[in-house]
Amino acid sequence: MSPRGASVSRVPRSLKVKTGLLAERSDLRRLFLATLASSIGTWLAFVALVIDVFDRTGSAAWVSALLVAEFLPLVVIGLLAAPVLDRAPRRTVLIASDFVRAAVFCTIPFATSALQIVLLALIAGVATSFFRPAVYAGLPNLVPDAELPRANGLLQSAENVTLALGPVVGGILVGWVGPDPAYLFNAASFVASALLIVRIRQNLEEGQGSSEGHWRDVVEGLSLLKKAPALRAVVLTWSLVMLGSAGVSVAEVVLAKDVFVAGDAGYGLMLSAMGVGLVVGSYLAGTWVDSRGVRSLYATSIAVMGLGVGAVAASPGVWLAAGLLVFAGFGNGSALVCNAVLIQRGVADIVRGRAFTLAMSASFAALGVGMIASGPLTDSLGPREVWGLAAALLLVAAPLSLALTRGVRLAPPGPTPEPALPSQQRA
Repeated sequence: MSPRGASVSRVPRSLKVKTGLLAERSDLRRLFLATLASSIGTWLAFVALVIDVFDRTGSAAWVSALLVAEFLPLVVIGLLAAPVLDRAPRRTVLIASDFVRAAVFCTIPFATSALQIVLLALIAGVATSFFRPAVYAGLPNLVPDAELPRANGLLQSAENVTLALGPVVGGILVGWVGPDPAYLFNAASFVASALLIVRIRQNLEEGQGSSEGHWRDVVEGLSLLKKAPALRAVVLTWSLVMLGSAGVSVAEVVLAKDVFVAGDAGYGLMLSAMGVGLVVGSYLAGTWVDSRGVRSLYATSIAVMGLGVGAVAASPGVWLAAGLLVFAGFGNGSALVCNAVLIQRGVADIVRGRAFTLAMSASFAALGVGMIASGPLTDSLGPREVWGLAAALLLVAAPLSLALTRGVRLAPPGPTPEPALPSQQRA
């Protein structure tokens, strides 16, 4: 933002437009603040959970079980329970998810074993698996289509800021006073999020469609991969991206500590550098989506990720690697906004919740497979080689996204609940 007293004309146009969105659209502002609050608490608690479980057990296997409990629910719910997001009022889903997570983190301080913590984290993961898709499925009903990319950029920026800062603050907090205060702070953040969502006046859905039974609704959701080309493009492209990202995540600590000989501080520097890039990329992408075209921006952003990761693999030291990770994170943040816009404009409101859960389920499934494979690959090949393989996957995903989005026409979310199928989309 501009310094106090500076001329308004000096403020970049993109910044004025984005901050204006939050000032002018109170419901979007409430959703933004709710997302920010819950994300801050989540990352503080994530660090606390990992440290708590490891300190209790001294076992990496238990930490692995905790991480699986964090993302496995989204894979399962995306396949089996996604219709709930299109049948139940989304505001109710969001509020219920927040209160469930608040209750979980109020309970964790009383846990007496690592198993109890992992099971409670699993319950919180289930609630999160409903919350995040509901946010992005409901967003098009809070802003006009022309403002949708910028609104997505704001929400992604809120999440990415907490990703960049939350682990650092969480580590300091847990080291100072232990994990329990972080758990209770997280619980309070979820209560604050719920109270903000209660005040959202607009509906987060156009209307609830009729149901032909839960399992038929599940099948209908899966059929969106055939009916909605934009969703299919995101699922296939981003699954490949997540395979590459898994290799980056698993081998990163080895690259920082063993290859760059930068220690724990170097590893933290690399994580924070990626987080900074994510924030900037997601923020700016909201302005660029419509001016540059979502199709070309999507492919370019993924290519930037690949080039950045590949350059880090060949980097001689941690400081250059950190700068390159800002570059790679920039592409990542921009691509995430493109993912959301493609689904929001390519899938009708009455099935959009299922579309988002399906996309997120496929991504996390690919991430899980990639993490399982990346450990042995890192041990046998080395971290530089694994990052090189990850870069190759990303550089394949970029032209793949262009091929998959060729000819896809995106109808902006409007008042009609008809599915946005290729024969019905407007030019």
